[in-house]
Amino acid sequence: MSEELERISFGLMIAALFIVGFNTMQINSLVGEKNSLATASVSNTVTGNVISSVVSTTQIQQSQVSGIDVAPKGVPSIYGEELKVSFDDVSVTNPQKADATINKLGVLDDQITLSAEEMTRYIDIAGRISCEYCCGAASIIFPNGNAACGCAHSYAMRGLAKYLLKNHGSEYTNDQILDELGKWKTLFFPGPTAAKAKILKDKGIELNYINLASNKYRGIEKGTGGSSMVGGC
Repeated sequence: MSEELERISFGLMIAALFIVGFNTMQINSLVGEKNSLATASVSNTVTGNVISSVVSTTQIQQSQVSGIDVAPKGVPSIYGEELKVSFDDVSVTNPQKADATINKLGVLDDQITLSAEEMTRYIDIAGRISCEYCCGAASIIFPNGNAACGCAHSYAMRGLAKYLLKNHGSEYTNDQILDELGKWKTLFFPGPTAAKAKILKDKGIELNYINLASNKYRGIEKGTGGSSMVGGC
């Protein structure tokens, strides 16, 4: 009889151990699920912010011009590979790379000295474009060719103009160089340029980078509320 009770007691102990082990596994599983849900919640919050940022960028660069994408893309022909710059490097989504690219163009302004003939062309080109969304100067240079604005965007546009005149002057007309400066300015100020593009389109004015970014139609977009800037002043 005692042996039978011993066997029963042993069986009950085994059963109790099994139940305790099973319950422990269930509790651990529930805790793991709770932690996973908490992690997913944090992840979704972060992802939501990123998506919101991307949508905001798209709205700035495209939606405000009713589907007209005026931002240049890719590596500029001729000078892009030489200077290791790409239009894609200037974006609100990557401020660090944008600043680095703007500075790379900007240092050329101080490094390059133009001849008298090149200076004449430079004054014609740089005198027709401004950094009006950053400062109120009439253009990025004074009539004598000296810098009229000290913001990084103006340095970049002046630097590129000097580089193209010095190294590729026979390959570009003055208007073609101004067109190149306009492409970069479009990237520097995507919001105002988008608003300006919409107005030019509505008025039947050709959408090219001289019309969009030079002083030719300066201020036509005032009052539209377009704003945003890539790179610091």
